[in-house]
Amino acid sequence: MCRRLGVKLCQSEKCPVSRRNYPPGVHGPKGRPRTTEYGMQLAEKQKAKVVYNLLEKQFRLTFAKAEKMPGDIGNNLVTLLETRFDNIIYRAGLAVTRSQARQLVNHGHFLINSKKVNIPSYILKTGDMIALHKGSDGNKYFKKRLTELKMDKIPGWLHLDTGKSEIKVLHQPGESDVERLFSTQAIIEYYSRR
Repeated sequence: MCRRLGVKLCQSEKCPVSRRNYPPGVHGPKGRPRTTEYGMQLAEKQKAKVVYNLLEKQFRLTFAKAEKMPGDIGNNLVTLLETRFDNIIYRAGLAVTRSQARQLVNHGHFLINSKKVNIPSYILKTGDMIALHKGSDGNKYFKKRLTELKMDKIPGWLHLDTGKSEIKVLHQPGESDVERLFSTQAIIEYYSRR
């Protein structure tokens, strides 16, 4: 997908785009074809799906939820995507990739407000606390991650207490708190074609 869209979307050091900066295909490097406006909008939607590791239906439902919320649809969409449970685990640095964060959540390693939650799409609110499950506290993986963690990489809207192994959502992420690899305006235009 990185090569198809022409942007480094994965967290891998050996990203295919850095090796071959042309689209995939049997005929080798031919360059990028001209894209239509619709093609550009579709590409932006695909980028967002790949970045947050979502399927089409999940992404469409998230967009529909963002449309119903008051305020700017683009900011609402980014806020909903950023406050997903699996994304917060990734942003806090407890997982190397979003796929790994999703797996850790599915396996029930975390508690939200002292309740076990294993749904990666769970949307967290301001003030929610994420803690490691008692059974996962002594896990070698989490001990290693907590010691290797770089606190400057954690966004300002999250607070990680490494001593207690807790993450607190301080506030909803703003535009400045999020790295945007895609255009929300193009996604809004794509879904307005319906």
